[in-house]
Amino acid sequence: MQKHENASLSRRAFMAGSAAALSVAGLSLSGCGSKSTGADGAGKDGKVGGKLTGACAYTSTNVNPIGNSSALMLAATWHVFEGLYDLDLHTYKTYNALAAGEPKKISDKEYEVALREGAVFSDGNAVKASDVVNAFEKNIKNATYGAFLSFIDKVAAKDDKTISFKLKYPFGDLLKARLSVVKIFPAALTEDQLKKMPIGSGPWKYKAVNGNDGGTLVFEPNDKYTGEFPAGAKSMEWNVLLDETSRTTALQEASVQVMENVPDANAGQLKAAGATVEYVQGFNQAFFMFNTLKKPFDDPRVRQAFFYAVNVDKLIKNQMTGNATAVTGFLPKNHKNYHAAATQYTYDPAKAKKLLEDAGATGTAFKLLTNNNWVKGLAAQIKNDLDAVGLKCTIDEQKIDWSALAPSDKVLNYDVCLTPGDPTCFGNDPDLLMTWWYGDNVWTKGRTCWAKAPNSKFKELQDLMQKAREAKSDEQQKIWNQCFDIIASEVPLYPLFHRKLATGFQPTMIKDFAPIATTGLVFLGAKPLEA
Repeated sequence: MQKHENASLSRRAFMAGSAAALSVAGLSLSGCGSKSTGADGAGKDGKVGGKLTGACAYTSTNVNPIGNSSALMLAATWHVFEGLYDLDLHTYKTYNALAAGEPKKISDKEYEVALREGAVFSDGNAVKASDVVNAFEKNIKNATYGAFLSFIDKVAAKDDKTISFKLKYPFGDLLKARLSVVKIFPAALTEDQLKKMPIGSGPWKYKAVNGNDGGTLVFEPNDKYTGEFPAGAKSMEWNVLLDETSRTTALQEASVQVMENVPDANAGQLKAAGATVEYVQGFNQAFFMFNTLKKPFDDPRVRQAFFYAVNVDKLIKNQMTGNATAVTGFLPKNHKNYHAAATQYTYDPAKAKKLLEDAGATGTAFKLLTNNNWVKGLAAQIKNDLDAVGLKCTIDEQKIDWSALAPSDKVLNYDVCLTPGDPTCFGNDPDLLMTWWYGDNVWTKGRTCWAKAPNSKFKELQDLMQKAREAKSDEQQKIWNQCFDIIASEVPLYPLFHRKLATGFQPTMIKDFAPIATTGLVFLGAKPLEA
């Protein structure tokens, strides 16, 4: 597992600097856990034992790997399935998974990928090129993943062990990372099997699936796995606990080894109980989303006024206990492609009032649709700040029905939304992140409706994004910077801050575990420690 440990260390250095990197180097501690395992998770016979356990903060019943976008089940797919290439979520670097090596370049628009020798699914059947082709074709047609794969013209099996990719245009350095989005499963699986208990070629396989609140996902090792990161325990269980107190109690009492999404208010008591709570700066954010087909939110000046009106530093200090970073660009400062946007939103109530006055929007009454998760704690101060500049805000807290915010001939029945989001669970290249929220998809057609809004710069942004996809790396960054500036000026959807994500774990119960900066838990390479 040396490769994984080094990757984790470089991820921490990349995300948070050398001090945090030193803390990761100290993760491999001895201590207590399952009595059935040794300190490396292996018994006297060399076999793995014990159990890996986690408390998860999100719920889902969708195990289908095609287009999976739930925080819970997407994390599960990282353990059960492989792509041709996979992302180390600690570094966002790709590594060979089902692929035997680098894509072989035939031309600027054609590549071939050979499969790993001996790769089989958990049922013992060999992974074939036809399985890969089937998985890509289904995901290309998928509403969620299709936009990420729009550069692919055709996927074909050259032979049983070689896949040919023909591209619509050169895709350069982004190719491997984007191919990692698709996870491979047997082409013979039926729709029913994909929805209930799909199998893959990853180190783990599903044993029982109940992703409802209070339910459990149970995994067992895939003894047919031939990759680099075999299961590190005899079993793995994830408890789905949406209630923050329940998750905190589970880690505090050591009934689980790892806890996702530690509430800032509970970090102290967990540390007092011997747990480690580690914050990792990432792209995770709270954002405003505007219905740009509704007046006065069709006017960029009104949308900008919201960001000047809110005292983000105060939000970070009080509601986030300092564990977030104010936005100075679409990407956080520690991202390698960061660009300081031409439009900067510092707290400026006078400027907000002037923008509202110029747009004829002073006194506008509206509902702030607030998701009933961690962002609801931000709503009270935001309302006060918006009211102070001449708006009349009413908080409408509810669990958002995203299916209702879909493309429609009618104007959607909402004004402004406050909700969290983080597509870095799919990857973190700028094109993917912009495509998620600003591409030609459900977000711009049925949520912000920005693609349909009069006088919007949607088309200009799409043209620039496409130009960047086809550009060489130096020129690509310059074009991306233009995209970031348009997004920061138009703000149909834009973050208030980038959050530091907190993960808790018991260092005397688990070895070689490292938190990530996005939703989900990664147990690849981790092992339970001996009692």
